[in-house]
Amino acid sequence: MSGIRVLVAGASIAGPALAHWLHRRGAEVTVVERAPGLRPGGQAVDARGVAKEVIRRMGLDAAVRAACTDTAGAYTVDVDGNVLETFRADDHGGDGYIAEIEILRGDLSRVLYDDTRDSVEYVFGDRIAELTRDADGVDVTFAGGARRRFDLVIGADGLHSALRAMVFGPRERFVRHLGLVLAFYSVPNEFGVDRWLIDYQESGRSAGLRPLPDATRAMAMLSFSAADFDVDHRDVAAQKRLLRERMAGFGWLTPRILDHLDDTPDFYLDQVAQVVMDRWSSGRVGLLGDAAFSSSPMSGGGTGLALVGAYLLAGELAAAGWDPEAGLAGYEARMRPFVEANQEIGRMHVQSREAPAPDAEPSPEPDMEALMELVERAINGVELPDYAEVPDSGGPVGSPITSSVTP
Repeated sequence: MSGIRVLVAGASIAGPALAHWLHRRGAEVTVVERAPGLRPGGQAVDARGVAKEVIRRMGLDAAVRAACTDTAGAYTVDVDGNVLETFRADDHGGDGYIAEIEILRGDLSRVLYDDTRDSVEYVFGDRIAELTRDADGVDVTFAGGARRRFDLVIGADGLHSALRAMVFGPRERFVRHLGLVLAFYSVPNEFGVDRWLIDYQESGRSAGLRPLPDATRAMAMLSFSAADFDVDHRDVAAQKRLLRERMAGFGWLTPRILDHLDDTPDFYLDQVAQVVMDRWSSGRVGLLGDAAFSSSPMSGGGTGLALVGAYLLAGELAAAGWDPEAGLAGYEARMRPFVEANQEIGRMHVQSREAPAPDAEPSPEPDMEALMELVERAINGVELPDYAEVPDSGGPVGSPITSSVTP
């Protein structure tokens, strides 16, 4: 072991993925999560391109695929349910609109936790209350009262990262609302949803249903445009009132979907937002995943960014001999072009769903060649070194792969 002690805040996806790689590189890892346990369910998340290669290098390909949603594809429909467009999961080599690897956020979190629970210390129901940095380490005081010292602290605690606010400044400085609000929650599958996602969009709003591994349930997805958003992300009652107000009068199956709003066990609503920062580190504190570079759910790439970022962050730190400045700088240099491509995809997707003004001129036809190049960069546009020169308790990783498009 290197003797390097690393504290990771957040036990969703980025945190446990980073814990996997840090442990393999020789670090002693503690993950602290403010929730009392893993959060189940959640939205479906995707792995495409290089993210699939990271999963393979983790040795988790079979476990992840076994937990996938088995979604065959997606239909867009009109108000009467007539199919307008069809997208299949095997389109574009499994990296299309519906990805070959699609898994509920909570199920992926469980796979990553089960993989690391015996080699990593997990502390649930606690959080970082205070930290003091010096040249050699970070002294952390937890809300539960414990005080411990670490060599590095990494925030993987999501869009509303408390660690980011503590070290880098208020969220308003970094979080950019894209003008869309997204909600999802599970409902009884009284709609006959069977392996196909169904989506209805009109005038800046949408309603959809997607299959779940439990065929008796389906996941409802609703969205609406909102220039501003001031509902507390922890005030669920206010969020449900807002959703009812904004989706009132919307057609298709929306009224029936809203009928289940008060009896769902897993309601979630938040702004569609990105995190844009000049730096993802300060001294011995760094950020990963949505805390550092949220691309928004509309990019389809947030989970891939978390998995790839975890691999590169641990690899660059180990390759730099655990020197924080060099390791964190190397991670950022490799990741930033990949992040920027995914964030651009997210912004374009939101813009495509906006309702045009009555007097607006028709949008120009997109440059398809440039768009496809951007999509390729967002899926494969980052090199994965094999880090052959650093310790790896997990055995050989494999040969490095490089994007076919220069970032």
